[in-house]
Amino acid sequence: MSEGVLSQEEIDALLRSDALAKELEDSGPEQLPVEQRSAEAGIDQDALSEIEKDAVGEVANIVMGSAATALSTLLGRKVEITTPVVQLTDPDRFREEYPLPYLLVNVEYVTGISGANVLIIRDRDACVMVDLMMGGNGQSPPDELGEIHLSAISEAMNQMMGSASTALSTIIKERVEISPPTVEIVNFATDELKGTIGQKGQILAKVSFRMTIEGLVDSEIMQLIPVDFAKTMVKNLMDEMTGEQKPTHQTPPVAAAAEPAGIHRPETYGAEKTQPAQPGPVKPVAESSGIPVKPATFAPLKSNYQTKEIANIDLIMDVPLQITVELGRSRKTIREILALTPGSVVELDKLAGEPVDLLVNGKLLAKGEVVVIDENFGIRVTDIISPIERVTNLQ
Repeated sequence: MSEGVLSQEEIDALLRSDALAKELEDSGPEQLPVEQRSAEAGIDQDALSEIEKDAVGEVANIVMGSAATALSTLLGRKVEITTPVVQLTDPDRFREEYPLPYLLVNVEYVTGISGANVLIIRDRDACVMVDLMMGGNGQSPPDELGEIHLSAISEAMNQMMGSASTALSTIIKERVEISPPTVEIVNFATDELKGTIGQKGQILAKVSFRMTIEGLVDSEIMQLIPVDFAKTMVKNLMDEMTGEQKPTHQTPPVAAAAEPAGIHRPETYGAEKTQPAQPGPVKPVAESSGIPVKPATFAPLKSNYQTKEIANIDLIMDVPLQITVELGRSRKTIREILALTPGSVVELDKLAGEPVDLLVNGKLLAKGEVVVIDENFGIRVTDIISPIERVTNLQ
């Protein structure tokens, strides 16, 4: 400072210090580091070791990466997630940190591993997803999720978590199945976590991801996993990685080359000492033993040989087959399907008067025209597809 006038650098420094002081003043215990806040809340930080946290993060990264790929296909937009961050929390602490409305996807693992976890998505992000699924561009999402919207998002979550369980099966080398996920809207400012996740005093592993939906969403999604369930996943992963390989075919040790076994002659059989074989040309066994040898003879091949037809086809003559007549097909968006009402007309891809397809166990066999027989519909076969086409349809 010169002649009582502050320079621009000094003004900037004062402003920065003032802003920092205000930030420190406003920061309460909620702004403390996660580890310190967790300790004050009574959360045992040793419930998961650092190695276990890394393993949980790696499993979640692979599983949610597969789920994001499935979601990207459903939305028609690129969906990306970042590397997860694993922290320990409990139901009460989580509600204090996130007092906002969220969409909860409850997932129950029933085969392979047993446990539950919750996928948590902000409600406004779920609204954008629903708008995309129902044919919108994501720019005008609904203000709140109604019954129809929850049905649509539930189907999306079902496919997402199905892909996630498949990825988990690959990781632990065991078949993993889930029950159909349930979806609900929860405002953590007033509502509590329910079910297994919401048990009082339970330590939870919170796995946080940053999720982006191309040009529309840049937000955070989370997974809440009970520590016991997280330890089970880690144990299965570690057992798979460190498990001993089963011994495969072993090659017997190579023994030293032995001399050809000699043929005992009557005069040397049972002798106390055998003379070593002298080096020299080895004679054929048959020649040395005097056994007569004849060339092998084979019956001539018959050029007029014919394969026999299957004679027991009658055994399957009574097997029932499902015959279906397909009038036509149409492709609609979820928005159009949900908008169907009595009296709606669905346009098919077949022209009027065009032959309909006759399917046997879902495979195209013939084409025909629709007729009426005593007040019932029937089909008159007009064309049987060729064997080559039938083979192609079976592939």
